Amino acid sequence: MSLKIEEYIREDGSNPFARWFNGLSREAAYKVVTARARMEHGNLAAVKWIGKIGEYRIDWGPGLRIYLARDGKELVILFGGGTKKRQQTNIREAETLLAEYKRRKAEAQKPASKAKGRK
Repeated sequence: MSLKIEEYIREDGSNPFARWFNGLSREAAYKVVTARARMEHGNLAAVKWIGKIGEYRIDWGPGLRIYLARDGKELVILFGGGTKKRQQTNIREAETLLAEYKRRKAEAQKPASKAKGRK
């Protein structure tokens, strides 16, 4: 089973995952790219779920984490990352981004559902 992996883009055009990823060392970035490839192939074995937020754990260096959520069976949204040291703060940030994602998705679907009811 393959999964579609997307990075969340905020309304202002910013990308929290890319901002985090671009600040990583070459070695850390390689570990994250490898983790992302595993997720694309459906391997979420390294993900610990904390409510609706998934924490992909990379056992390397400072304990890298990738924060994500599923949207349906085939889509994974990446919200950002961090290390074990900032784990609780990063989880709260990911929860905020997930709520924002869901709100925007619901708003985007409203006009379509209203149009269907009209003749």
